[in-house]
Amino acid sequence: MAAGAAGTRAVLALLVLCSMAAGAAGTTGFIKSPLSQKRLTQDSVELYCEAIGNPIPEIQWWFEGNDPNETYAQLWDGARQDRVKINATYNLHSTSTISITNLTDDDSGMYECRASNDPDRNHLSKSPKVKWIRSQANVFVIERPEIGFQVIESSDKLILTCNISAPHPTITGHKWIYKEKILQEDENTGASTSYTIDGKKEEHSGIYECVFEANPQIIGEVNISVSPQVMAYKKSEHGNEGDTGVLTCKNPSFPAVTSWSWHKSGHGLLENASGRYIIKSDGNKTELRILKLDIEQDTGDYFCNGTNSFGSGDAKVNLRVRSRLAALWPFLGIVAEVLVLVTIIFIYEKRRKPDEVPDDDDGGSAPLKSNATNHKDKNVRQRNAN
Repeated sequence: MAAGAAGTRAVLALLVLCSMAAGAAGTTGFIKSPLSQKRLTQDSVELYCEAIGNPIPEIQWWFEGNDPNETYAQLWDGARQDRVKINATYNLHSTSTISITNLTDDDSGMYECRASNDPDRNHLSKSPKVKWIRSQANVFVIERPEIGFQVIESSDKLILTCNISAPHPTITGHKWIYKEKILQEDENTGASTSYTIDGKKEEHSGIYECVFEANPQIIGEVNISVSPQVMAYKKSEHGNEGDTGVLTCKNPSFPAVTSWSWHKSGHGLLENASGRYIIKSDGNKTELRILKLDIEQDTGDYFCNGTNSFGSGDAKVNLRVRSRLAALWPFLGIVAEVLVLVTIIFIYEKRRKPDEVPDDDDGGSAPLKSNATNHKDKNVRQRNAN
């Protein structure tokens, strides 16, 4: 951590010194230049440029195609039918990023990052005293090879296969990816790759990517599509009378549900227009809200149904509505048990036979021997004295 902090401080100090030097000379310098890249048609590319100077320089992007008769032309944000996006910031120094989406063969060529802080740099009649400095990068757009795919179901197994058409760049390996997780990878150089899934098709639907490691990287998709495998978040829901009940269903399979509906056993289709039912659906999730729950009217089984281009599926949710007094029942039961216990104790105490009490008369008639003895001794001692 200390070494990293020291390195960061060193870099900052170097940038400050560069800025001071550039400011003293009144010139501009690049601290990051764009890098040449290879891309496939329909891919995207991003180039980055960073310049320093005092005052802070302006950055522009220019392009020259591969046609010998083509000359440099300035690019701006929104060019090429809004496929070009340019973001620039001017704080302590200048940074600019150009990104181009949905590449075509015509996007191949030389991209030039230009920087200048001369006050006359954009004047129409005056030539700038300080020329624009330039940094260049080539972008090579290669025709995307076609990727064929196949899904074979065999005894609770799914075999996914991708084949890449010629011509294609040199392949150095393959990967299989599902939800950004690498399932399998190898270093084979073949134009075909396969991946085996244990289980049924309905349990493993989704978009699987087959990646051919090359320069540039080539990615294909294998879609395992099934009808909706609808599930209820909870198979049984409870609600109190007068409250709002919420029932929810989801579809974890691919592709997403295009339409949802709710039904109640013995009632039929439920709709928002009824006033008591509010249905909110968003892709693979749907929610039914029932306002002011009623014990007699709302208790029962509800069914959520999802449909996509491959079919439909549904799930059941049982709703139980409790009286508002239901929460008091445990307390009332405890009170009743205490009352019964107290009553039993009271009756037992009333019926229990009292203990025998000693007779006070017999005890009071008995003479006190010790006192009598003392009087006798006293009389004897008095006669001997005479």
